[in-house]
Amino acid sequence: MEIAQLGEFGLIDRLTKNLEIKNASTKYGVGDDCAVLSYPDSQVLVTTDMLMEGVHFDLTYIDLKHLGYKSAMVNISDIFAMNGTPRQLTVSLALSKRFTVEDLELFYEGLYLACDKWSVDIVGGDTTSSYTGLAISITCIGEARKDDIVYRNGAHDTDLICVSGDLGAAYMGLQLLEREKSVYYSQISEIQKKIAEAKKQGDSQKLSALNSQLSAIERPDFSGKEYLLQRQLQTEARGDIIQRLREAGIRPTAMMDISDGLSSELMHICKQSGVGCRIFEKNIPIDYQTAVMAEEMEMNVTTCALNGGEDYELLFTVPIGDHERIEQIDDVHLIGHITDQKFGHVLVTRDNQEFELKAQGWNPLNKE
Repeated sequence: MEIAQLGEFGLIDRLTKNLEIKNASTKYGVGDDCAVLSYPDSQVLVTTDMLMEGVHFDLTYIDLKHLGYKSAMVNISDIFAMNGTPRQLTVSLALSKRFTVEDLELFYEGLYLACDKWSVDIVGGDTTSSYTGLAISITCIGEARKDDIVYRNGAHDTDLICVSGDLGAAYMGLQLLEREKSVYYSQISEIQKKIAEAKKQGDSQKLSALNSQLSAIERPDFSGKEYLLQRQLQTEARGDIIQRLREAGIRPTAMMDISDGLSSELMHICKQSGVGCRIFEKNIPIDYQTAVMAEEMEMNVTTCALNGGEDYELLFTVPIGDHERIEQIDDVHLIGHITDQKFGHVLVTRDNQEFELKAQGWNPLNKE
């Protein structure tokens, strides 16, 4: 169904007709000029992300359901990174005419899955037309007690540096998808050129054979690399880590999620906290599939883990006195410690060489 058949409000009604309110702070959601929220005893956290087709995602290899899920999760992750609890979400879309109502239903299906996982209410948004593809703008609203909020500027000398999960897998998943996309379409392009020549020559027998070759092109085999694809296409916000830290009675001194790469995020914390850092290559958590893929592509796996984006793991610092309690939390890894600013930002390699750590993560405004 074409979106124009429903119109803007008809589309909104269709996509939100089954919404159920999950949070007491949501007084009124979709259906009026504004949502009405109430946070009488908490600080309100607000974060916004834009995702642009061709810049942040490629519909060649991510379907709309996964895209909806990922779009919500990257915003929810920001709330967790402030030690908050996500509560509401607004969704704004700019759409070209190639999208149908059914496409948008798939997108919203992914949104609902992400929101249901963390009990988040969708409370509004906007839709408009686009001449350049799909643009997604999502705002997530959360809450936290004033004393519980964790900023980037609270790290102190001797604090321990921790990360959740493993790093570099989402980046290697992207490299894998880009490689296979290039191979797949180059095969198609070559055969299409030969088909054009056969048509000019009027060679029907050759044309038939080439068309058979075209239809016989196999799609990429991703066996053994499923984890890399999952990390790239099915982003997960680490609210489970926040819950474990709370249960252990640990309040990080500084925290953020890893969207642009470990090195970039750690430098943000150091700059805003006015400190230095020392991390150890041997302690950086890397999954086996990530290491294998990096070797296959002749890339340095540590570089991928330091600079690859979209892991959406949590990077945080804790007082040195929390060392024993941190070690007891599953899927949290101690990778180094905070130092005085005068000692700089240091990466200690596996053979004990020291290098200056540089922020080389993804830059969305880079001209290249």
